[in-house]
Amino acid sequence: MASESAAATHVSRKAAAIDALQPVYELVQQEFAAVNHLIPNQLTSDVALVEEIGTYIVESGGKRLRPLMVLLTSGALGYQGERHVPLAAIIEFLHTATLLHDDVVDHSGMRRGKLTANEKWGNAPSVLVGDFLYSRAFQLMVDVGSMDIMGVLSSATNTIAEGEVLQLSNIGNVNITETEYREVIRCKTALLFEAATHTAAILARDDGARGEYVDTMRRFGCHFGMTYQLVDDWLDYAGDSETMGKNAGDDLAEGKLTLPLIFALGEANEADCQIIRRAITERSARCLPEVLGIVQSCDALTYTHDAAVAEARKALDCLAELPAGPYVDAFRILTEYSTARLY
Repeated sequence: MASESAAATHVSRKAAAIDALQPVYELVQQEFAAVNHLIPNQLTSDVALVEEIGTYIVESGGKRLRPLMVLLTSGALGYQGERHVPLAAIIEFLHTATLLHDDVVDHSGMRRGKLTANEKWGNAPSVLVGDFLYSRAFQLMVDVGSMDIMGVLSSATNTIAEGEVLQLSNIGNVNITETEYREVIRCKTALLFEAATHTAAILARDDGARGEYVDTMRRFGCHFGMTYQLVDDWLDYAGDSETMGKNAGDDLAEGKLTLPLIFALGEANEADCQIIRRAITERSARCLPEVLGIVQSCDALTYTHDAAVAEARKALDCLAELPAGPYVDAFRILTEYSTARLY
């Protein structure tokens, strides 16, 4: 009964957090609708399978937080043009391409509660459609017409790819330090959030709006992205498949050493450390119940929770540098939503 009560409380809090996002989307309702209209229009292809897979993945139920952050940044800094709409679509295409490639590399069968594209169509089509989305994103960058924005996005895309390779090279490695791991998630996850807010701020600056906040928005995006990934790290050992939209313990089965396990390896006794090392090196979730017990007993979840909250506070500190207004309030709601997933 206690576990059922805890689960019900979690669902209630999750629903409340999602409901809290409604005014955020309403604030940019017209622009968000324009982005949602532009995305399928840019997925057209003479190759039917490209369009089919592309449409499946971009319409698979995500919240589109990254393009949303483009629109909110534009509003917060007083941008008056229309190029933030294709910029938001670019960010979504880059994100979607990384998801397609991630799922192939990770052999994932589920994302957001649905079959992954590689599970549905196979690895080769998924990789190639990911490449199509990357190239379509760069075509749209030309239309946006800013060399500074293209520079940020091309650099981010390159670094994200490096982060993917770095993570792949660390599969089964039980000797990763927290500093090394934080660099992986900065490259792999936080950087695209950073690119979303950074490029939108550049767009506003070039349009004659509040250019003095470009670096503030860049830093906010980075800290927000770090928060989001650290919460995901926590959820993989505290959540379930309904909470995550994928199988609990996936990181363990994939041989990925994330922050809860990194901390546990530094705190647990040798026998418990051996269980974690074996699970990682064998890439097996068979020991998940034992690992969960170890993670909980040595306060690794608390440590990961606190690390996520610390990043969220840094994000909120960045927002304090901005002029007050509804868009900044919306960013606060988003930041609070990201940490609400911890409860």
